[in-house]
Amino acid sequence: MRDNVFQRRDTDNSIAKNTIANRAYQEHCLAVQQLRNAGVSVHVFEDHGQNDTPDSVFPNNWFSTHHDGKLVIYPMRCQNRRREVRQDMIDFLLQHYQLNDTIDLRYFQDKEQYLEGTGSIVFDHTQRIAYASLGPRTCLAPLNQLCEQIGYQAHCFHSYSKNSISIYHTNVVLSVATNFALLGTDNIPDQTERTELIQQLESSGKTVIHLSDDQIHKFAANALELQARDGKVFALSTTAFQSLNTNQRQQIEKYANLLPLEVPTIELAGGSVRCMMAGNHLPVK
Repeated sequence: MRDNVFQRRDTDNSIAKNTIANRAYQEHCLAVQQLRNAGVSVHVFEDHGQNDTPDSVFPNNWFSTHHDGKLVIYPMRCQNRRREVRQDMIDFLLQHYQLNDTIDLRYFQDKEQYLEGTGSIVFDHTQRIAYASLGPRTCLAPLNQLCEQIGYQAHCFHSYSKNSISIYHTNVVLSVATNFALLGTDNIPDQTERTELIQQLESSGKTVIHLSDDQIHKFAANALELQARDGKVFALSTTAFQSLNTNQRQQIEKYANLLPLEVPTIELAGGSVRCMMAGNHLPVK
């Protein structure tokens, strides 16, 4: 979609599509191995190409799972992304985890109202807050419906890139961990919205680490705190890691070990490490 300014369209046309796909696949495999080496439990599902789903490397947009056994399926804006919904993945969760209820919001697609999973929503599961930057892919009606059904409070704001285009997903401008949050402060032009968002984050016990617009475009906020074998890790891309200054890295490392993953080819598609992972919060059977 043309609303994703993080997507690169100036890539070398001489590089064959299958070469790019192979590079992305190798990056994905290496990232999975690094996560597992760090003690993170990872389930991998292969896309065998039957359904023409080029963005399936970003599964976090079509579903989310929750601690009380709920699975949410989301209304997607792009037709080809709607084909990413896979029954075999749902069956796997049913087999191995306590999945008690499914909330299917796809009926909002008929109303052209969209909510693209944990791209559109950054959850604070501890405080039961759903942060959302409203825009073409993040609409208020499905957000309110979801929050009512899962018992969360919605906190909405608006964010823009430096060329005044609405930032397509919340998770490229905000990352919320247990004790800290990364926020693209400069990308929220409305002073009241910015102040209220910072106050909400701080009042819920987060140290707010402010990011510049340049850092946002290097995917510094498109990162995710994960529970590993020996504590918490904060997974992000090497692009994001290199954009952080020493003080920002030290603030994060008070709470989690930084885990940079090399995914430059995948980032050409407009998403980074956070988009590649759909967190599993379901209780084990």
